[in-house]
Amino acid sequence: MVGSSSRMLALLSLLQTRRTWPGHLLAERLGVTPRTVRRDVDRLRDLGYDVDSTKGPDGGYRLVAGSELPPLLFDDEQAVAIAVALQGAPSSGIDLGDAATRALATVRQVMPSRLRHRLDGIRFTGSESPSQVDPKILETVSAAVRDRRILRFDYGDTEGPPRRVEPHAVVARRGHWYLIGWDLDRDDWRILRLDRLVPRIPGGGPFTPRPLPAPDARSFLEARSKGSEAGDQWPCTGEVVIDLPATEVVRWVSDGVVEEIGERSCRIVVGSWSWTGLLAFVLRFDAPFTVVGPEPLRSAAGVLATRLDAASVALPK
Repeated sequence: MVGSSSRMLALLSLLQTRRTWPGHLLAERLGVTPRTVRRDVDRLRDLGYDVDSTKGPDGGYRLVAGSELPPLLFDDEQAVAIAVALQGAPSSGIDLGDAATRALATVRQVMPSRLRHRLDGIRFTGSESPSQVDPKILETVSAAVRDRRILRFDYGDTEGPPRRVEPHAVVARRGHWYLIGWDLDRDDWRILRLDRLVPRIPGGGPFTPRPLPAPDARSFLEARSKGSEAGDQWPCTGEVVIDLPATEVVRWVSDGVVEEIGERSCRIVVGSWSWTGLLAFVLRFDAPFTVVGPEPLRSAAGVLATRLDAASVALPK
């Protein structure tokens, strides 16, 4: 006997092939008892699938008239996930055209009415990603990662022979898609944008993967985006106390720490590319603050103060 989920799928498939099935015949085809068939039909009805029953010695079951496909086995949470994922496709960075809209309409048609109602209740508009990747390019690069084969490609507007990379992983980040790989010509790890990459056919031969200098591909990408070689952290991290309530600061500190000190002050620990960049982040709050440390941040604050004074003196009168 197959599992209950597989059995219900088989039951739906049988109901699709003819309008009415006698209960005992369904039981024989599924290898279960008529009582089990009744329970499975009740489960399908609980999920919103429209299955009618006929009474009498030869009583049986049928799909409602007009059902050309068996409904899909989705629960409420899965229906919501499908609606959000397909409607949010424009912000994914993959150039799908109207494929996501058509896919949502197709899935909707084969869902029970209860789930269609949930699906129709989710409507939103997302911003389109600043860069769009051809789905064929994503497929080709992903296949090279999976099969561990060298990728040959043209990149950007540069001319010359194709570049060669041992592809390690494809990562999506903030609307952009990146390939992380070992560049055979530059003998180093590289991060390449898929919207600027055009694969050459045929590709290269197989390779043995190298250990990535990070716990995983996403951590590697995050570290490089922060200018760090040692992990997912900023090269410069400092601490300041600012004369603002923590509630007014915390929403602007995405990957830092905010600690409430009093009703009108808080301590923040944040990172940046440079000590001056860190001070620029604090200055945008337009509130008095005190540098706690470390010493390079205090030194940078003195240099910045001198520059600001000089700029003020130099202004025309």
